[in-house]
Amino acid sequence: MQFNNLDEIIDFAIDKEKEAAEFYFKVSTQEQFSGKRQMLEEFSAEERKHQRLLEDLKAGKVSARIDDYKFKWITDIKRSDFVDDVEYHPGMSYPELLLFAMKREEKALKLYNEMLTNAQTEDQKKVFKMLCQEEAKHKLTLETMYDDHMAAQGD
Repeated sequence: MQFNNLDEIIDFAIDKEKEAAEFYFKVSTQEQFSGKRQMLEEFSAEERKHQRLLEDLKAGKVSARIDDYKFKWITDIKRSDFVDDVEYHPGMSYPELLLFAMKREEKALKLYNEMLTNAQTEDQKKVFKMLCQEEAKHKLTLETMYDDHMAAQGD
């Protein structure tokens, strides 16, 4: 990816968050089971939060939102690193849905790590570090849910 300025970087990230939020919301409407539907709606809401954060960064009003943010190390159990990409299809099984979401979060985390590396100001670095942490939390949550489900199945 080649960007000419910070606005292009932020616009790209905003588009990625919008796409993710819209995707999770759209597929939530295709799920019959309320548990899967609710999980997908929650993913959509989280991606919308990231979108708003990036829009605030672009508008120059990010400091107040990130000053109170608590950065902490998020363990990466790397479950998704050993999984091939999964394509979404309505009615996919719960473990497949978790694998699918894990891969999406893995890709988002890689994207924000790349953006963090290319950040030019301290506010930019804080925002991308925060987004890295948020995506890492999502990834860990999904990987843990997957592991717990598979353990309950005797795997």
